[in-house]
This record gives sequence, structure tokens and C-alpha cells, in this order.
Amino acid sequence: MTKQNAVVAVYATHVEAEEAVRELQRAGTDMESLSIVGKGTHTDEHVVGYYNTGDRMKYWGANGAVWGGFWGLLFGSAFFSIPGFGPLLLAGPVVAWVVGALESAALLGGASALGAGLYSIGIPKNSVVQYELAVRTDQYLLMVNGSESQVEKAREAIDNTTTVSVATHTKERAAALAL
Repeated sequence: MTKQNAVVAVYATHVEAEEAVRELQRAGTDMESLSIVGKGTHTDEHVVGYYNTGDRMKYWGANGAVWGGFWGLLFGSAFFSIPGFGPLLLAGPVVAWVVGALESAALLGGASALGAGLYSIGIPKNSVVQYELAVRTDQYLLMVNGSESQVEKAREAIDNTTTVSVATHTKERAAALAL
């Protein structure tokens, strides 16, 4: 398990999550350290398409304009259909974490690929369950990972936004929980 420092915020709406991305950008957060996860569609919507050209992702669907704003700021993107979640859009380093979990097939006791990816960077199991539930209920995860000072600076910016919940996960805390 690779433990990283991270701050994870849950947002009720894409508008709140998008404003948080802007707030983090204004605060000078390295956009390559930022990840966002959310469902691609709701039950009454249909994905029309997704493609990635170079470092830019395009998404066609009912929330296409919303997701298009995220993809212009974040690096790395993916679209998965994960059992229990349905269509799921991811952007940022979280893509590599989920792909790594899928490639190693080391899924955490009943957890999804998303959960295994989060656990692989040191997010505690109880928090992984909370974050999976948030995504299943159409909420959005926004994560920033980096040094302890970078994560603390991001946390200060996130505290200026409207969140459902926010938690900081540090290497030291993850190591203590493992004991």
C-alpha cells in the first residue's frame, strides 16, 4: 500500500464541486494533484459519448457542459462502468489508482475498483465505504493529494466551499490506524 497525504471532500452537486475546483485553482493548488469522481449519468440520462484527445477529454451527455469544465482543468481522465455505480467519470490521479486496482485485481474485500484505488493510497477502510456511498448517491468526490503542507493548503481552500463532508488523511494517521 502506498500511503499518501490527501484531503477528500464530498459535494452534493456538480455546481458545488466545480466551484471548489475553481477555489483550489485560485489558491494555487497544483491541478495535477486534484482528482474528481462522479457519476456520468443519472437514471434518466444516457451517455452519448466520451473521448480523450491528448490531454483533453470530451464528454457528450446531459451534463456534458459541466464535465467539460472539469476536464479543461484536470489531468488524466477515464470513463468506467463499475457494477454498483453504473457509469462513472474520473479525472486526475484517481484514474491511475483505480486502473492499478483493476490491473492487480487486488480488490479490497467486497470493495469496488474505486474503493480499492482509494484504499491503495492509504484512505482508511471506513472512509472508503463512506466515499463509495457518496458516489453511489450521486454526490461528487474531490481529492487533493501531495505533501502534508500542500494538503493543508488545499484543505483551507476547501473549507471556503460548501461541502457535505471533508476529511484529511495523512501518512502518519494511516500508519497509526494500521497498528
